[in-house]
Amino acid sequence: MTPESTLRRPRLAVYLDLIRWDRPAGWLLLLWPTLSALWIAADGFPGWHLLAVFVLGTILMRSAGCCANDVADREFDRHVKRTARRPVTSGELPVREALAVGAVLAVVAFGLVLTTNPPTIVLSFAALAIALAYPYAKRLVSMPQAVLGVAFSFGIPMAFAAVLGGPQWGPSAVAAAVPPQAWWLLLSNLFWVLAYDTEYAMVDRDDDVRLGIRTAALTLGRHDIAGVMVFYAAHLASWALIGRTLGLDGWFLAGVAVAAAQALWHYTLIRKRDRDGCFKAFRLNHWVGFALFAGTALDLLLR
Repeated sequence: MTPESTLRRPRLAVYLDLIRWDRPAGWLLLLWPTLSALWIAADGFPGWHLLAVFVLGTILMRSAGCCANDVADREFDRHVKRTARRPVTSGELPVREALAVGAVLAVVAFGLVLTTNPPTIVLSFAALAIALAYPYAKRLVSMPQAVLGVAFSFGIPMAFAAVLGGPQWGPSAVAAAVPPQAWWLLLSNLFWVLAYDTEYAMVDRDDDVRLGIRTAALTLGRHDIAGVMVFYAAHLASWALIGRTLGLDGWFLAGVAVAAAQALWHYTLIRKRDRDGCFKAFRLNHWVGFALFAGTALDLLLR
């Protein structure tokens, strides 16, 4: 046995590293707003079938997205200390194999979508296209986090379509299944993604300047902290307003208040632009989403 072979990890361990299995914060950031939309659309518990579809589908698609992102960013990631040891970047996993893993995960997720209805299936193609476009947005637009925001929020209209959609196909069927409030919730959630992904971009600011990658943190410059807080405020204020128009009340607003308290705490973590503080704020953002979901679910349960 050669010394190199003794250092090789089992393939399963490499795959789990590729999809960030040990870092569930990523898929939780997608899951909570999707579940909030699912509960709102169903006016309460949506049933075990749809719950399983969206929980498992969220995990699978986030994992597939990690595969695509790591392949697209492999030349950049090798120059960033935090990402240099990712399996594709380090050469531990060939590009074709990483893409194959991502494709299998996406196909399994699509199989789950096929158990819903035509409007949800149609929207899933749009969601996939936006998710695949995001890694390349960093090369083209100054605020690529906005593209990520749409990708990370697309579970919202899909949740409404899964609950309210019928057996018909076509644009008119999608329009009938997804009310305007769903798109407003998507827009509101986009501001939350801008907030936490700008915090994330603040971690790698120096590396991104050196590599010429465009991020919200660089675009905002010295106004990055103010920008993050404005994004939080826009998200929470619009989420509260939309919820009130949908008839949500006390418990829902309590969830918004808890989320706002967390956003204020995140300000104390990022105000010095310290890497560890910014990364901690990003990593714990899923609790903001959980607070909003918990308030929504309790309000619908106890009304």
